[in-house]
Amino acid sequence: MSASTTAAAARLKKPSWKDPRLLVGILLVLASVAGVIALVGAADRTVQVYVAREGIAVGQKLSRDDLSVAKVRLDDVESGYVTVESGLPEGKVAVQRVAKNQLLPRESLGDADALDRKPVAVTVEDSLPAQAVPGSRVDVWVSLPDAQNGFAEPRLLLPGAEIAQVTEGSSALGASKQTVVLVLVTDEQMPKLLGAQANKAKVAVVWNPAGTVK
Repeated sequence: MSASTTAAAARLKKPSWKDPRLLVGILLVLASVAGVIALVGAADRTVQVYVAREGIAVGQKLSRDDLSVAKVRLDDVESGYVTVESGLPEGKVAVQRVAKNQLLPRESLGDADALDRKPVAVTVEDSLPAQAVPGSRVDVWVSLPDAQNGFAEPRLLLPGAEIAQVTEGSSALGASKQTVVLVLVTDEQMPKLLGAQANKAKVAVVWNPAGTVK
């Protein structure tokens, strides 16, 4: 038998399980499959979390009707949000505003007794600035009635107050439009605001772009 015939026969010989090339090929296939499985598993590390259907105001009691469910990947920050698996705590209220379509942070929930600010309605007859929306900060000015001049010089009563809600409406006779603004007021500020309202003070709201308390 010639050398060329011998070489051809060797190439056509059925591979053995002990053939190193066959073992390397099998290992490569297994490694490829394992890599794909790991990649798919990593991409599917999502959890179901609660999302606000609409804006949630400070002091609002939370229920499932206020929330929808989204499937997202949170990784290391998962513990900071309320998940479907952990469940929605019972009897909790929002201690900070949650915007529409925002994931529900755990720190946004608390007990009503722990609220350091409470929403109080103030009626504004003048037009509100476009930036005066829930979640923004405004300065609340008041002018007390004055027998000689109608109203006294305006003074700043609530600096950097957060708006919880804005409701537009009209007066009882429909003659002038009024806007009711819910602002968050601390217990310390409460007597001043309630006193101004009791004395029929005129209220004006000015957007505070810095968003800070002076």
